[in-house]
Amino acid sequence: MGFYQGPDNRKITGGLKGKHRDKRKYEIGNPSTLTTLSAEDIRTKDRTLGGNFKVRLKYTTTANVLDPATNTAKKVKILEVLETPANKELARRGIIIRGAKIRTEAGLAVVTSRPGQDGVINAVLLKNESQGS
Repeated sequence: MGFYQGPDNRKITGGLKGKHRDKRKYEIGNPSTLTTLSAEDIRTKDRTLGGNFKVRLKYTTTANVLDPATNTAKKVKILEVLETPANKELARRGIIIRGAKIRTEAGLAVVTSRPGQDGVINAVLLKNESQGS
């Protein structure tokens, strides 16, 4: 089922607006992906407007973590989601979004990619807290 993202049919006062056209396909959206930790990686491939595709990451175990000190990246296991600046409820539920602070085998890192849009988790190690795990 789609999520309608077009203009609603109500005025600020609560009255109905006159309908001048039907709903269009480009006004349909999708629910949030809500990427979480799991035993295996699961991705879905959705077609978007123009014949393009979005790869949505539903479940994951690993992240590509960049160490800014050595400028090297490696694939490491994610241990837990610590906090999310956008919404603390997402961190409590273990949902990984851009900006979330995660604990990995390499240390604490901040997610820089959008897992629901990119299909992968990229993160950067935090300087002061890279030793803690």
